[in-house]
Amino acid sequence: MRTRRSARPAHAVPGLLLAAALALAGCSGAGSSSDSSASDDKAAVAPADAQGGAEEGAKGGAARDGAAGSSADGSRATAPPVDRNTATSHVIRTAELTVRVQDAPTALADARTTTENAGGYVGDENTRQDTEGHELTRVVLRVPAEKYDEVLADLEGSGELVERSAKAEDVTDQVVDVESRIRTQRASAARIRELMDRATRLSDVVTLEGELSTRQADLEALLARQASLEDRASLATITLTLSETRVEQNAQDDDPGFLDALAGGWDAFMTMLRWLAVAIGAALPFAVVAALLALLWRRAVRPGLRRRTRPAPASPPVPASRPASRPSSRPASRPSSRPASRPSSRPSSRPSSAGTTARTPEEVPGEAPEPGTK
Repeated sequence: MRTRRSARPAHAVPGLLLAAALALAGCSGAGSSSDSSASDDKAAVAPADAQGGAEEGAKGGAARDGAAGSSADGSRATAPPVDRNTATSHVIRTAELTVRVQDAPTALADARTTTENAGGYVGDENTRQDTEGHELTRVVLRVPAEKYDEVLADLEGSGELVERSAKAEDVTDQVVDVESRIRTQRASAARIRELMDRATRLSDVVTLEGELSTRQADLEALLARQASLEDRASLATITLTLSETRVEQNAQDDDPGFLDALAGGWDAFMTMLRWLAVAIGAALPFAVVAALLALLWRRAVRPGLRRRTRPAPASPPVPASRPASRPSSRPASRPSSRPASRPSSRPSSRPSSAGTTARTPEEVPGEAPEPGTK
């Protein structure tokens, strides 16, 4: 009977050690300011809770063994604290400059050269023109923090300074906090890997893998934040805006002379020619279309209209015809053997309406009068 009682606690020791190690890993990953004494207390609580369901003698020894083992593991998983007083200061510097220059492309090339000579690089760049044709360039420059003041002074002297704003943000506390949390997460992940190597049950392996994935995700997020803070602190950001303006020539003489008038007249004449050429060019397409339409009207439409509207030729007057004689029922008389009488040389006293002398049938030789006529 004593042999059985002593064998049961031996099988319970690995489970108690696993529970204590998981509790320590969770406590160490929660914050970087926890010390080893707090880890020892939490590790001792887990075996004490598991002690109630087993026999007094065997479970008491297992609890003492688990407490001792978890105390040693907690001391290894906890990262040493970071001294904030000896940490290197990290300051993020940003500045915005607006400079008015005569030639924006030339000033931009000078700013690029200054930045590259200082060990920096040119970031975003944007150039546009306003309604008057002036260029406006906006460029982001990244320069080392130790060359920040020197580069800023060179950029201010490239033209007329219009606006300047600078800002400095101390992020030393954030950098130190991130570094401490990174060390803690790395120690916690290493401890979980050791427990996975010693785990024998599938459920323990699955639980440890979930904890390890969580630690790895937190560690990667902390590393990304650390890289961002270090980049912003090591390289200052300068946003430069270059505004281009035209150079106005000062009037030397208010009273214009002959040469000034000649130059003004020539300019006006050339301006008139330019506008005239523009007007001709604008009206040329319309003139070509109008000429084509006129040619089409002249060749196709106009001849047809002439044929339709041409007047008919005037007919000569028709002479008045004499009335037709009625046919006689009698046979025609024989021609007379006597010679025809000569026409009278005496003119007729009665003019005819048709211009000829009206004659009766009796006066016509060889024609008998109709019956019933006088």
